[in-house]
Amino acid sequence: MPASELPIQQRLTDLRNGLLHLHKTLLDSERDRYEHDVQRIPTSGELLQLVLNDPFFLWLRELSQLIVLIDETIDAKEPPTVAEGERLIVQSQALLTPDEQGTGFAKSYFEILQRDPDAVLAHGKMRKVLAGVV
Repeated sequence: MPASELPIQQRLTDLRNGLLHLHKTLLDSERDRYEHDVQRIPTSGELLQLVLNDPFFLWLRELSQLIVLIDETIDAKEPPTVAEGERLIVQSQALLTPDEQGTGFAKSYFEILQRDPDAVLAHGKMRKVLAGVV
């Protein structure tokens, strides 16, 4: 069955799950880089505080916010419309476009893909997820 024939709720759930996997991979990579360049992060609570407040992790917030938006759409009282779901899919595709000359997420995403093979693998998996929900 083509992805466009899947219920939008299922397509959004697949998208969310793919984005969560990618987010975890990016966060793990940034944690390793932070611990190498700045200092060790001894607890998950401290990591959460850094992710929420430290400029080092600022670029990841855009992806975090997109995941929250998808969660809220999936969990809303009314099921999402196809238009709402497709808007989130397009927004995800746009966000996950690395750009060496860009700013914010696009530039940082490009940089992490240059240095971390796990991020490259997660990006590849995410591209497949996106292809499966379009």
